[in-house]
Amino acid sequence: MNLLFRLIAVIAAALTGRAVGFLEPARLRFRVWPTDLDLNMHMTNARYFSVMDLGRVDLMLRSGMGRSIVRHRWQPVIGAANVRFRRPLAPFQRFELATRVLCWDDKYFFIEHRVETAGGTAALAVVQGAFVARGAVVPPADVLAIHGEHRESPPMPDFVAAWRERPLAS
Repeated sequence: MNLLFRLIAVIAAALTGRAVGFLEPARLRFRVWPTDLDLNMHMTNARYFSVMDLGRVDLMLRSGMGRSIVRHRWQPVIGAANVRFRRPLAPFQRFELATRVLCWDDKYFFIEHRVETAGGTAALAVVQGAFVARGAVVPPADVLAIHGEHRESPPMPDFVAAWRERPLAS
């Protein structure tokens, strides 16, 4: 239930707050609530992914993509995620999530999520995401063109390129 309240708050803030450019980071502030905790009394790993979902919703809405997503019936999906947990988040601790588009290729967007506290980075994740319509991936160039963005991707960081090319273990 806590996640539903967070989603409502994120959507309301995104629709009434400051817009961000497509390549600008969108920032959200949160606090770790008791419903976010695991048996070790710190934020459970799964909750990080839920909060990151909220970061992508916020970025899509603040960048003005919400209407295009609804109009074209695109479904945002994640194909892969790579996360590094650096330090735990304690009960009632405040943290900030910064979400930004790093780059894209012919099929996927690569999005960075940074979970920051007063003590430094708690987690860093890169997700590979796409928009799907009628069972097919919508190329990022098409998404951007409909959104009025006609630009090349920023250079793909070496670690993203290496991660993207790594085969799945069988």
